[in-house]
Formats: sequence, C-alpha cells, structure tokens
Amino acid sequence: MAETRYDSEAAADYQAAREVPREGLEAWRTAVSAAAGLAPGMTVLDVGAGTGAFASAFHAWFGVRVLAVEPAAAMRALIPASEEIRALDGKAESLPVPDGCADAAWLGSVIHHLDDLEASARELRRALKPGAPVLIRNSFPGRCDRDLRVRFFPETAELVDNYPTVDRVCAAFATAGFAQVSLRPLPQRSAPTLTAYADGLRRAADSKLRALPDDVYARGLVRLRAAAEADPAEPATSWMDLLVLI
Repeated sequence: MAETRYDSEAAADYQAAREVPREGLEAWRTAVSAAAGLAPGMTVLDVGAGTGAFASAFHAWFGVRVLAVEPAAAMRALIPASEEIRALDGKAESLPVPDGCADAAWLGSVIHHLDDLEASARELRRALKPGAPVLIRNSFPGRCDRDLRVRFFPETAELVDNYPTVDRVCAAFATAGFAQVSLRPLPQRSAPTLTAYADGLRRAADSKLRALPDDVYARGLVRLRAAAEADPAEPATSWMDLLVLI
C-alpha cells in the first residue's frame, strides 16, 4: 500500500472535507448488513482506515470490534481508538493481525492505493476466517459518471481511468481464492445541499481535485455553484461501487 504523506494539518483537512456524514451512509449500512451479516462479537478488518470514519460507523451500526489498519501516522492519530476500535500501523500487503482473526474485511476508497493487489489478496485470505467477505468501496474505470467530482469536474474521470478495473481486481483476488459475489453502485450524501458541499470543498485534501490545473478547477467550481443556485434544495449525493468478494 503506497503511503501518502500527511502531516497533522493535512489529515485534519482530509477528515473535515472527505468523510461522509454518517447520516448520508444509510444505503451503505443496509448493503453491508446484507453482504456480511455482521453482529456484536464479530471482528471487521478495516484496511486503509484513514481517519476512522467507517471504523467508528461499523462499530456503531453493528456492535463489532474493528481492527483499523492505516499506514499514515497523522491519519491514524485521528482514528477514535478504544477497546473496540484498535488503530494499527500497517498496510494491506503486510497486515499486522493474526491469522483467521476477522469476520469481514473493508477496503474503503483504498484499492487504487495498493502497490500489489495479489499480495494484498493473499494477506486478506490469511487474516479472514473461512467464507468471510471482502467489501470494496471504490470508484472504478468506466463506472464513475455519478461521482459528484466527475459531474462537476469531468476531467477527474481521466484519473479514475488509471485505477484498477473491476476485472483487474477480481482477477488479482482470484489468485487467493476469492470470487465476485456482487457489484452495485450505492448513493452517499456528502452534504445536505450542493451549496454546503461547495463550501466544504478543500482542494488540498482531495487527490483528484489537487491534480487538476487551476483553470480547470475554477471552471468546475463555476459549474458546481451554478447547479447549486439552480436547485438550492438538491442534496450533494454521489455514487460509488460496492464490490463484494468471498
């Protein structure tokens, strides 16, 4: 897993700008419940946990214990660690957890950061109990047209084109015995309105927006503000895929 360098300020910016409010994730809660059947007493392995938004959501939603693995120290410091949420220094290719310790693995917006998909798949196979699912939340090439950033900053789709495809991910995980169970897009509400979303954008905290030239980013902001003015009540809803492998 390639470690992006974060200092404490950058990690805080990421937390403020990139974490989706829990009330905007109800579709994900329902889908994860159906795919993994999580219940109190179970353990979830959160790989590339970032600042811990999903680690804390999983614990709150399902009463599970979470092993939150994150290589960036500044991000890891913001994970709300407790007896039930353990923040661990590590990466997907070398997980700091025992064999067969987890009932499910969660990879949220991390698959494109992995240096070696096959090695990551082998490590997940080692760490998971037999029959436990891998839940991958990500944007995939050719499937990102309903991402808010792609809607208003269409040039970001070119960056997603460099991400691993669904077929590439499935092929890599097949080497460790995993097979695709399902693939579906799910909505998430990042902010109550497009205006609130625009006001909360922090370009430096988003690798896709950060990669855009200044003039391209400025044009995207104009599109976003115009859409917000045209429909002040429109919620800032984006879509990402949930790929489930077992």
